[in-house]
Amino acid sequence: MSDLAAIHVLKKKARLDDDSYRDLMARETGKRSAKDLTPAERRTFITVLNGLSGGAQTTSRTSGKYEAKLQALWIAGYNLCVVHQRSNAAMRSFLKRQTGLDHSRFLHNEADALKAIEGLKVWIRRATGNDGLFKTEQGLPRLYNDPRFQVVTHIWSELVKLDRLPAANLTVFLQAETGQEWPEHIEQGQWIDLQNKLGQLLREKGKKA
Repeated sequence: MSDLAAIHVLKKKARLDDDSYRDLMARETGKRSAKDLTPAERRTFITVLNGLSGGAQTTSRTSGKYEAKLQALWIAGYNLCVVHQRSNAAMRSFLKRQTGLDHSRFLHNEADALKAIEGLKVWIRRATGNDGLFKTEQGLPRLYNDPRFQVVTHIWSELVKLDRLPAANLTVFLQAETGQEWPEHIEQGQWIDLQNKLGQLLREKGKKA
């Protein structure tokens, strides 16, 4: 069996939906498609998937969603320069402090999940000074209530302060990176890629500022 075939088999065994699967891949390799992985990255990702699929029989689909949400939020915090270490070990340390659990795969209980997820949101809002992050407001267009869009626009505002923008304005940047004329047409996976790219730029520029 090829590495690509093994990845897709393990994805199914781990009961990962497409978004969770691609978010996990991005966290581990920085890429969102198995076709783009190098042979070494594929082997690394197979090891990660093996770890997840080994517990798939006893882990509910809902608990998997808690884990994926925590991971996505942790990466957002990293891109916002609030979380300083993107690693699993750093995320597990935070989870341990919040819930007493040693690993996010043990995140079965909704109360535990809320302690970790909401605690991380509060930390990010406080550190960035942006109380609107990860919140929804009735009456606003759906795009403005999308946390991915919120993260991208916040990072952009920070780059404005540093006078280190990668394009004339955000609209030009979004169109150049995604090929979409309207932000409403940008796919969820593309927002993650935008978040990662701008986050890397913010970290680099922040160090030089």
